[in-house]
Amino acid sequence: MGKRIVVVGAGAIGSYIAAHMIRGGEDVTVVDPWPENVEVMRNSGIHIKGVTSQEEFTAKARAFHLTEIQDFIKEDPFDIALICVKSYDTEWATHLIRQYMAPDGYFVSMQNCINEERLAAIVGWGKTLGCIVSLLAGELVGPGQMERYVPLGGERHVVYRVGEVHGRITPRAEELQKLFSHADSAIATPNLWGERWTKLTINGMRNGLSACTGYSGNKRDTLEEPRWLSIRLGAETIRVGRAHGFQLEKIQGMDPELYVQAADGDKKAFQTIADTLEEYSKHRKEEQRPSMGQDILKGRRTEINFMNGMIIEKGKELGIPTPCHEGILKAVSQVERGLIKPSPDNIKGL
Repeated sequence: MGKRIVVVGAGAIGSYIAAHMIRGGEDVTVVDPWPENVEVMRNSGIHIKGVTSQEEFTAKARAFHLTEIQDFIKEDPFDIALICVKSYDTEWATHLIRQYMAPDGYFVSMQNCINEERLAAIVGWGKTLGCIVSLLAGELVGPGQMERYVPLGGERHVVYRVGEVHGRITPRAEELQKLFSHADSAIATPNLWGERWTKLTINGMRNGLSACTGYSGNKRDTLEEPRWLSIRLGAETIRVGRAHGFQLEKIQGMDPELYVQAADGDKKAFQTIADTLEEYSKHRKEEQRPSMGQDILKGRRTEINFMNGMIIEKGKELGIPTPCHEGILKAVSQVERGLIKPSPDNIKGL
């Protein structure tokens, strides 16, 4: 018999992987706090759109409201819990579902930020895995409706990178690799923490910048001022990550050192990054913006403290300055509280 899987949080990441696993014949249950989302998923299904017409499909989901999950006590326990909520919801979501898990069941953080320690504090390190979702660029555009704004990774780019906290490739990591392959390319990585910090570098460069300026992903990457700030944000994160011993992976096919060189004034390195970002923008829908930019547009709380805030904290631990991240954290926090509006003026002076 196949494993019983529960997806906790059906935003862009959760609904996308749930729909593809359902289409692949897996036993999937979805839990979400947004009532309208649950009703559409259970009545009409999860509708997925991508860059091509071949990616569009609808998967009827077994979906539950938070107020209904006590009914799980009448069923067999779950074997795998995919935690796909925002970072600030990690603890309560994990506590919520843990009582319905099998004794050997395990939990997987598929979130933007680094939340494995929060998971492990509740369920133990032995039941904690991580999955970095790289270049999915999706948005929940309505209840039960998820749209992906960039091409499938396929052989060109690995989207799902599953890892154990100890770095060994285990049967359960390979099991997740197979499950996630229903959606796109997937690997079991021995470098979970390096992959995590690489993704944090990318998020730290982009999310807050789009959130406080209102820029789409393409404008952020092609306009001179935000692009230059993005490179400096990346360089700060790379310096902090390396100092903590993380082995960073390539960023959009480029060596992380290139960002450090560009931030230090290397014009050739800067131009290489600029050309690469320009090329990527040609293959991305104009309406794409990162999750934090989406949060601001929809009036939701952001993950700024778990993203740029974490980079700042880790820098302070080793005495490494992160002034650009501090500026972005301040700007986004003010926008989030409604003190200022998203505007390119918010990054003046950074």
